[in-house]
Amino acid sequence: MKDFVISGVKMLKPSGAVEAANIHVSGDKISKITQGAVEAANVIDGKNKFATPGLVNAHTHASMTLLRSYSDDKALMDWLQKDIWPVEDKMTRKDIYWGAALAAVEMIRGGTTAFADMYGPDMGEVARVVEKSGLRGSLSQGLISFANGEKKLANNVELYKNFHGAADGRITVMFGPHAIYTCPPDYLKKVAAEAAKLGAEIHMHMNETQTEIDDCLKNYGKRPFEVVNETGLTDLGMLAAHCVHLSDEEIEIIRRKKIRVAHNPGSNMKLASGICPATKLLAAGVTVALGTDGASSNNNLDMLEEIRLAALLAKVDTLNPLAVPAAQALQMATQFGAAALGLQNVGRLAEGCKADIVLWDMRGVEWQPNYNPASLLVYSANSAAADTVIVNGKILMEGRALKTLDEEKILAEFTACANRLTGN
Repeated sequence: MKDFVISGVKMLKPSGAVEAANIHVSGDKISKITQGAVEAANVIDGKNKFATPGLVNAHTHASMTLLRSYSDDKALMDWLQKDIWPVEDKMTRKDIYWGAALAAVEMIRGGTTAFADMYGPDMGEVARVVEKSGLRGSLSQGLISFANGEKKLANNVELYKNFHGAADGRITVMFGPHAIYTCPPDYLKKVAAEAAKLGAEIHMHMNETQTEIDDCLKNYGKRPFEVVNETGLTDLGMLAAHCVHLSDEEIEIIRRKKIRVAHNPGSNMKLASGICPATKLLAAGVTVALGTDGASSNNNLDMLEEIRLAALLAKVDTLNPLAVPAAQALQMATQFGAAALGLQNVGRLAEGCKADIVLWDMRGVEWQPNYNPASLLVYSANSAAADTVIVNGKILMEGRALKTLDEEKILAEFTACANRLTGN
C-alpha cells in the first residue's frame, strides 16, 4: 500500500469547519494534516476538490438491489408479505452475490465507504463482495423465528466465526433479529444468549410503523423497546433501524442503554411510515446515524440524498430552520455512522484516523458560487460529484473510474439474476 498526499484540498474538519489542507496517508491511516506546499512521490491533486470522511450507510439490505422498482407505492406489510418475501424465497447464493456487487458499485460511486447490511441467507456472499470491493461492511443474518429460525440463528453464529474481523478488519458481524413482529420475546432471548457468547452486537428493525406499535401492545401489553429491553438484547450493544414511533419512555431506554439509531428518511417517507424524531434523539445525546434501507424501498443507495432529507425533514418536522444544520447532517452520515457500526477511528479526517476519504469535485455549476462547501454538499450537490473514494488507505475509485470492481461484468451478471427472479 503506497503512501500518498492529497494536496491543496478543502477539508471538512471534525468540528464541521472547512479549511485548506494537505492530507498525508500512510498505510491505512491519515498520518498528518499540513498546510502549504508539499513534496511527495505520490500526490493526488486536491484542487477544486472537497474532502470529507467516507459516508456510512448505517442500515441497508444490499442484495435488494435485485428488487428495485419491482413493487412500489404500497404499505410496508403488504409490500413485504405479498411481493418481497415470496421473491426473496427464490434467491440463490449467486443472486445474493451479484445483488450485493451491484450495491457495492452504487455505494462507491456515491461516496459511501461503509455499510451495515442485514439480509440472508448466504451472507457469506456479501462478505466476499466486501472483501473484493474494498468497502467496510457490518454484516448480519436476518433472523425470522417462523422461517427456519433456529437454522438462521446458527448461520449467524457461523457468519460471526468465519468473518468477524476479516478483510484486514473491514468486515465486522452483528446478529440481525428482523423485528418484534417476526421475532417473539422467547426467540429474542435465544438470539441474545448466542450473541453474548461471542461478544457480538445487535442490528434490528425497531418501531418502524404505527401498526408495529399497536400489534406489540396488543400481543405483549408493552411497546417494542420495552419488550426488547427485557430480552437482554439491549445490553449487548444495539443498532436500531428506523425508530419512527417512540414514546418518551422508549427514548429514555435508548439513551440509557446507549442504543444507536439508524434514521432512514427516504424509505420511511416512501412507505409512509412517518418521521423519526431525530432532533429529540440528538438532544438526548443519542447517536443518530443515517441509512438508505434497501433499494427496493428507497429506491437507491444514495447517502447524499439521505443527508439532505435528514436535514430538511428535521426542519419541517419541528418547524425550526435551525434544526439539523448541514454540518450536523454530515456528521450523522460520517462520524455518527461509524460509531453506529462500532468502528474505531473511522468517520473523521484527523491524524491517526483510518484513511476513509471521499473527494468531491466542486467544478459543477451546482457548486457555484462556492461560499460554503459543506452546505453546498448537503443542499446543492449530487452523488455524481464523488470523484475519488479511499478506504483504509486504498483507492477504490479515482476520477470516477472504479479500481476494484468490474462494473460491466457485474451489470451483466446482475441483470441475468434479476430477470430470472422476476420472470422478465
